[in-house]
Amino acid sequence: MERLRLGLLVGGSLLDGLDLKLDPGLSPERLRAGQYVVLDGQQHRFYTMVTDVRLGAVNPRIAVRPPAADDDLLREVLAGESTYVTLHLRPLLQLPLAATAEAVDSAQVKTVPGHFEVGWLAGEEDVTRVFGERDAADRFHIGEPLEMESPVCLNLTRFVERSNGIFGKTGTGKTFLTRLVLAGLLQKCPGEVVSLVFDMHNEYGNGSRQEGKATRVQGLRELFPGRVAVYSLDRASTVTRGGKADAEVQLAYSDLEPVDIFAMRGELDLSEAGCDTVNLVAEASGEQWLATLLDRDPEELAAEVHAHPGAVAAARRKLSRLKSLKFLHRTLPAGAPRSFDQIVSQLSAQRQHVILEFGRITSLTAYLLVANVLTRKLHHEWVERAERYHGSQQLADRPPHLVIGIEEAHKFLNPEAARQTSFGQIARELRKYFVSLLVIDQRPSGIDDEVLSQLGTRIVAQLNDDADLNAVLAGTTGAAGLKGVLAGLDSRQQALVFGHAVPMPVVLRTRSYDQALYDDLREHVAGTLTADGKSDLSAW
Repeated sequence: MERLRLGLLVGGSLLDGLDLKLDPGLSPERLRAGQYVVLDGQQHRFYTMVTDVRLGAVNPRIAVRPPAADDDLLREVLAGESTYVTLHLRPLLQLPLAATAEAVDSAQVKTVPGHFEVGWLAGEEDVTRVFGERDAADRFHIGEPLEMESPVCLNLTRFVERSNGIFGKTGTGKTFLTRLVLAGLLQKCPGEVVSLVFDMHNEYGNGSRQEGKATRVQGLRELFPGRVAVYSLDRASTVTRGGKADAEVQLAYSDLEPVDIFAMRGELDLSEAGCDTVNLVAEASGEQWLATLLDRDPEELAAEVHAHPGAVAAARRKLSRLKSLKFLHRTLPAGAPRSFDQIVSQLSAQRQHVILEFGRITSLTAYLLVANVLTRKLHHEWVERAERYHGSQQLADRPPHLVIGIEEAHKFLNPEAARQTSFGQIARELRKYFVSLLVIDQRPSGIDDEVLSQLGTRIVAQLNDDADLNAVLAGTTGAAGLKGVLAGLDSRQQALVFGHAVPMPVVLRTRSYDQALYDDLREHVAGTLTADGKSDLSAW
C-alpha cells in the first residue's frame, strides 16, 4: 500500500518539535494527534508523531474578515495560498536508511531533517520495521496503531528488565491490558519468566464475566493449563464462581514480621510509638511476637519489655483487627502446609505462574498484609538465588525473571510506604536480582516520584485527572505533546505505550481478549518445558 504524501517540512527544532505544512487540498480532518509521519532525510529516516494540528493564515486580516459562509469561490482562492494547515510533529526515532532490525531498539533521535523534506503518513511497513515481526521469539503482539492493521509488538526481553506500569481510570480496561501482557509472557517465555499476581478482584486466574456484558472471558489458568497455579484466600468463593484453586492460603501468626505491619501502619492507624512498641515485643518474644502482644496483659507485658503500658495497650487494640482475618491463625492446623513457602517454591523451583485470588475478602487490611508478607519472602529467595548465580555464573543457578503484579499499587508505593516495603525496594534496586513489578493503578499521582521514575515501560489508558496525567508522563521527553495525545484517547480499548520495551511511543487499539486471541495463544506457545520446569535460557 502506497504511503500518503502530507506536505513539506518548513521549520521547528529537535527540542520544540517540527512543523510540516500540509499540501493544498488535503483536509486536516484526515489527521489526528498520535498518527505517525515519516520524513526521509539525506542519510536517515525520521519517525515523528503528530501532536497538534494548527490552522494558519498569511495575512492576519483573514481571521478578522473571513469569507462569507456562501462564498465558496473566495474560500477556494484563499485555501493553500493565503490559508494553510501545519502539523506539529514530535521527533521520536532516527534510523539510517539501511538500518537493521537490531539497530531499532537502541536508536535515538539526535538531529532533524533539513528544510522542505517530504512528510509521509506512515504505512504498515514502517510500523513493522520499528516494532518488529509478531512471530519473533521475544516479541508479543499487543495491538495495532489506530486506523492501521500492522501489529505493534512489545519486546519482552526488554520489558522484564525493568519494572513497568499499566495505568488508566476505572473502566478503561486495565485488567484486560494486564491479562494480555501476562498472556504474552506465558506464551513467549516459558520457564524464563514467571509472574505472581495479587488478584484482588478475581479476574486473572479463572474465567470471569466481562464487565457490563454477558460474555465470559477465559482466565490464564484455562489458557495455559499446567503453567498457572491459582491460590485462593477464599476457596468457597472460587468454587462458587465456577473456578478452581490449587490450594487455599493459610497463614500463622509466626509468618508475620514487624516490618509487614509497619508497611501498613497507615491502614492500621499505628503511630510511631506503636511501631517502637511492636519492635520491643518482637525483640523479647521472637516469632511469637504477635500472639504475645494480642494475648498477654498489657501492664505485665509493658513491664517485661520496658515499654509504656498505654503504648502496649494501644498497639494491641490496633493490631486486634488482624483477628478478623479468616486465613490468619495463631497456629496452623496439624499437617497444614505453609502456604507462602509453597508459593515461593512454585515460582522459583517449578517455574509456574501464580495467581493469588482474594475471593469475597475485600478488606484492604487483608490485601496489604498478604502482599507485604509474600513479597518479603520472595525478595529474600530471589536475592539469595541471584547472588548464588552471580558467584557461579552457571546458567542452571539463575532464577527465572519474576514479575510481581499489584493492583491498587499506590497503597504500597506512596511516598511513605515505598520507603518501608519490599515493593519500593524492588522498584528501585532489584533489577540485578531478576525481580520487577507490574504496577496496576488508576491513581499514578499517588505513587512515589522515585518509583515512577524507575518504571521502564508504561501502558496508559484514558486518564482525566491532571495530576495523574502529569505523574504518568513525569521524566518523559516531550511530555506536553504526549499529554495532548493521552487526552484524546477513547475510554475503551485504546492506550498510549511508551518506554523501554517499545522503540518509540505508540497510540494503539489493543487486541481484543476473545476467541481469536485464545486460538493464537494456544497455537503459538514458544517452546516446551522440560521435566524440571525449565526451557532454553540462552536468549535471556
